[in-house]
Amino acid sequence: MTCMNGLVIVRGGGDLATGTIYRLWKAGFQVLSLEVERPLVVRRTVAVAEAVFDGFAVVEGMRAEKISSCSEFDPACGVNILVDPEGESIKRMRPQIVIDAIIAKRNTGTYREMAPLVIGLGPGFSAPNDVHVVIETNRGHNLGRAIWNGCAEPNTGHPGDIMGYGRERLLRAPASGPMQQFKRIGDSVLKGELIAEVAGKPVTAGVFGVVRGLIHPSVIVTEGLKIGDVDPRNDASYCKTISDKALSIAGGVLEAILSR
Repeated sequence: MTCMNGLVIVRGGGDLATGTIYRLWKAGFQVLSLEVERPLVVRRTVAVAEAVFDGFAVVEGMRAEKISSCSEFDPACGVNILVDPEGESIKRMRPQIVIDAIIAKRNTGTYREMAPLVIGLGPGFSAPNDVHVVIETNRGHNLGRAIWNGCAEPNTGHPGDIMGYGRERLLRAPASGPMQQFKRIGDSVLKGELIAEVAGKPVTAGVFGVVRGLIHPSVIVTEGLKIGDVDPRNDASYCKTISDKALSIAGGVLEAILSR
């Protein structure tokens, strides 16, 4: 069984990754999250990736501090986050556990020799070939299940339904370029209401509800990129708490760690 104060490196700091990071942190693990220079995270209020932009982020009482090098790693500050998209720090830090939580729907370079236990979230990984265990991320009966032999369900390309709405909830860039935002995360919007513009083209709400996610305004977006979403449940408190899906996935990660 893995030591509860061992180092875990999580590749990714988005909202799903943050669910796993949160439960690891609560369980007493030291956690380092690796991100890209300009994260494309949408649900920024519940993502440690926000620390890349602001220097720190707080999610449900968990503080994440941005560091500039491995030598600055200090678990006493909470979760640490480092811009290291290639994972170069993994060789230097030699963690007990590596978790690929990029949710890229493909393997972007994680392999099982990175650590004594390597976990992949979602499709793109095969256990025990390139990781030791895969965690199912697709909503449904198997969400959060630890798979020691095989793969997660393939990407459906369809967002999960909330109150019968799927694709209508998503906000996508109508063009490439800088984005001007007129709404903030937590704002209520009507169907058809203007939320943002990209290169002068409008981005409007497809449903009535709360803006639950918007990509950071400093990110230059590309046409078709997911840049936000609207939650038809219209409850702004959901913008500040980790989702049921993220916590279910995190439960599978903890099972995998503790049963190793």
